[in-house]
Amino acid sequence: MKQLSVAFFVLLLIQNYGIFLYADPNDGFVTTKGMQLMLNGRPYHANGFNAYWMMYVAFDPSQRDKVSTAFQDAKKHGLTIARSWAFSDGGVRPLQSSPGSYNEQMFQGLDFVISEAKKYGIKIVLSLVNNYVDFGGKKQYVDWARGQGQSVTSDDDFFTNSVVKGYYKNNIKTILTRRNSLTGIAYKDDPTIMAWELMNEPRCPSDISGKTIQAWIAEMAPYLKSIDGKHLLEVGLEGFYGVSKQRSNPNTQVGTDFIANNQIPGIDFATVHAYPEQWLPGSSDESQLSFLNGWLNDHIQDAQNILHKPVLIAEFGKSLKLSGIAQRDQLFNTVYSTIYLNARGGGAAVGGLFWQLLAAGIDSFRDGYEVILSENSSTAILIAQESQKLSRI
Repeated sequence: MKQLSVAFFVLLLIQNYGIFLYADPNDGFVTTKGMQLMLNGRPYHANGFNAYWMMYVAFDPSQRDKVSTAFQDAKKHGLTIARSWAFSDGGVRPLQSSPGSYNEQMFQGLDFVISEAKKYGIKIVLSLVNNYVDFGGKKQYVDWARGQGQSVTSDDDFFTNSVVKGYYKNNIKTILTRRNSLTGIAYKDDPTIMAWELMNEPRCPSDISGKTIQAWIAEMAPYLKSIDGKHLLEVGLEGFYGVSKQRSNPNTQVGTDFIANNQIPGIDFATVHAYPEQWLPGSSDESQLSFLNGWLNDHIQDAQNILHKPVLIAEFGKSLKLSGIAQRDQLFNTVYSTIYLNARGGGAAVGGLFWQLLAAGIDSFRDGYEVILSENSSTAILIAQESQKLSRI
């Protein structure tokens, strides 16, 4: 009975307050103006989600309904930005099977994802390569170069080896100039795409000064913009600080610098990820929430006062393998309240994307962080409320 009453409340919330302001991709490209994202001449604040699995699942036409269902559920709850992978390098179901060689069926899966986002009025952020070995990542690029006789010794050579960088630049060009087989629109001309992301969570532990990644971004950002000057670009950073603000990090040094990396010309907005349970293992929920409050507010203030750019909380979540629904909802509420209060006052926070939205029926992608809106009623309420509040700013 309790579950039924919660579900009924969600329906009432959506019916009574849910005339959400959906961003029609045909209306134009998302741009920036100072600390704001803009759409059609107005500040654009949006609630969103991660769904990295979409292209991989859409590879199989018989499973594409899962993608459609996810977008449909997202729209019902006012979600207007999705973030997903536009990479699968080597391995099973590759997009890029070897340098410069692409799998048309997988590309058609990505075509479908973008076309469905367009259908449901959802903007999409697409990441171009992974830091990790999942879906190939920088390790696959380095392995390809090693196979061609390059003297590479570390996965971090991804950021410095000229052959590897050539592979990556070619990948950028191939994806950006792809013409969607379903819409006929080249990716670089499609306003459904809100932004490109250079890399999912770039890290270079072999150079904790941040200079290696700084140089890589400074090379790749203008290259991408030379092909596509219409879309926004972000790095994919988790938010770890360099030496100047090292004390704000959760005992982590990954070779990035939130301030310097985001000051590079061509980087249009900053991103922050937040996983206090992973970063502070063994700590109490209270300690994690205290860290989270400081982490978010530090980055928002730095975006406003130093970067003068928008900041998107591009990943956050809490695993149900380690805690209960109530604890996860508390984390969601903390993130959402911080974003809304700042955005309402004209600050740099422009939205948040939880990890991860999942459609029912694809259990292999459950990781403890999944939110299936039809199953997680209390979380669904929080998501719909945040969407409604942001849409009214």
